[in-house]
Amino acid sequence: MWRNIASNFLTIAILILVAVAGAVAWGQRQYAGPGPLAEAICFKVERGANFRGIAADLAARGAIGSEYIFRVGADYEGKAGSLKAGSFLIGPRASMREIVDSVTRSGQSTCGTEVNYRIGVAAADVIVRELDPATNAYVEVVKFDPAAGEAPSDYLARAEDPDVRYRVTLAEGVTSWQVVEALKRAEFLAGEPGEVPAEGYLAPDSYEVVRGADRKTLLDEMRARQEAVLAELWPVREEGLPYATPEEALIMASIVEKETGLPEERPRVASVFLNRLRDGMKLQTDPTVIYGITKGQGVLGRGLRQSELRGRTPYNTYVIDGLPPTPIANPGRESIAAALNPETTDYLFFVADGTGGHVFATTLAEHNDNVAKWRAIEATQQEQGTSGN
Repeated sequence: MWRNIASNFLTIAILILVAVAGAVAWGQRQYAGPGPLAEAICFKVERGANFRGIAADLAARGAIGSEYIFRVGADYEGKAGSLKAGSFLIGPRASMREIVDSVTRSGQSTCGTEVNYRIGVAAADVIVRELDPATNAYVEVVKFDPAAGEAPSDYLARAEDPDVRYRVTLAEGVTSWQVVEALKRAEFLAGEPGEVPAEGYLAPDSYEVVRGADRKTLLDEMRARQEAVLAELWPVREEGLPYATPEEALIMASIVEKETGLPEERPRVASVFLNRLRDGMKLQTDPTVIYGITKGQGVLGRGLRQSELRGRTPYNTYVIDGLPPTPIANPGRESIAAALNPETTDYLFFVADGTGGHVFATTLAEHNDNVAKWRAIEATQQEQGTSGN
């Protein structure tokens, strides 16, 4: 009899173990398999939230099929104590494992609101965008000039949300003074920026920041990135270039930056100025003259006068020989690369072609013909503009 009882008990125990193993395997499939969510959502985790609470919220929004499996899975993977506050994009059919990974991995929001403070050559603006989960594309909510007065209510209503992501974006060709003045107007930053950094040594780039970030620390990061670009590109420069120091290359890069906005033209424009240096010609570039007038503190806003083209300043390359004493703006990586690895050409001149680019010439006669064509294009554009009014 005892033998039968033991045999029955063993059978029952085996059945229980099989059932438990089957339940565990089923739970694992439920945890790792595709979820029930039909369309992407932006899911917000509040500060102080716990897994029990967000499991209930996710179930209510149709993102998970079982709150219990969701919590047990997170606990089994050792992530139950790693919940991060933020707004997270959860894609269609995302598994519970993928959702747990999203809300515990870094704490950096992957959807919601983004504030991009763009510092341009002519002006700065703030663009507030929100991610549309259905298209995974940002939609502009509001755009405004921070120097125009009080920020619009659409911005103020979102600005204090701790999940809002901030970035500062520098356009290529901005001056260091412009950057500092713009950062002073960024209400989401803190601290004094200090002295205006040396011209040319701030990297045009996009910088992730948090609300309350220190202005001087941000400027230090901009300077570190530009120095890193120089340190990377200087050792692989073309041989025989007339630069004694990396700063001279940076000066040339800033001139190239101000002369053309077309990436494919930059190595060619650089070749023109390097050919002029080689032949002992003056650079004769308007942006350097303008910098000598404005000192980089804003935009001239008008054409150059003949007296200014003849006036002697350290930056007037119609008067001085060689390069000006400092960069005239903060060049981007492509312009620095162009200055250090220019095209091989015989060009000595270029002028606008009316399409946003330039036409290049090797002789003065050819250049004069190109200038005459450009003058005709300008006249036609002015006539069309007048008749359009």
